[in-house]
Amino acid sequence: MTTPAIIWDVDGTLVDTAEQHFRAWSRLAAEIGKPFTRADFAATFGMRNPEILRKLFYPDAGDRQCRELGERKEDLYRASVREEGTQLLPGVAALLLAFADAGWPQAVGSSAPPGNLDLLLGLTGTRRYFTAVVTGDDVRHGKPHPEVFLTAAEKLNVNPAHCVVFEDAVAGVEAAKAGGMKCVAVTFVGHHPAEKLRGAGADIIVASLTEVTVAQITALVG
Repeated sequence: MTTPAIIWDVDGTLVDTAEQHFRAWSRLAAEIGKPFTRADFAATFGMRNPEILRKLFYPDAGDRQCRELGERKEDLYRASVREEGTQLLPGVAALLLAFADAGWPQAVGSSAPPGNLDLLLGLTGTRRYFTAVVTGDDVRHGKPHPEVFLTAAEKLNVNPAHCVVFEDAVAGVEAAKAGGMKCVAVTFVGHHPAEKLRGAGADIIVASLTEVTVAQITALVG
């Protein structure tokens, strides 16, 4: 039997800090005198900051400008998370423990910067579950490019075909499938409807991770 490896997206999958991200982007946009809407947020959620900044605000922005504006946005975001806190989404704690008890390696594959992930994994007490944490700073290409998940598989020393990615976003599902991995998509936070996640190639779609079992994931990898 093949031992699966689990790669977790964070925002929208492990936790839901979308509102803190939205407020941070809104505040940054106000500071630079640019519009920012819910539609803008939905269209770019899960992308890396340079891609968001170039898509929405400054198409010709250089790396330095993207870095400075991105750092400002993340400062605003982390301040909000520290103030309000966060908690694991339904089913996550039980799955992390069940996968660990089964002896399956687990990693994080996220577009977020290291400081955000350190904060979120610390607040939720989950860092101990992950053999590897791949951040937006570790890759050159954001989702839907598969680099973040392929890097996680490499750090786990696992064939991508044996990996199962947990995601909530269309771009993340596309990245998992582009990397030759299985993907479980969760609709709990409601950023992306089931039909779009299915269209992106998700192998399993659930309303909540409370619906997922170890046996189900074992069968998925085969």
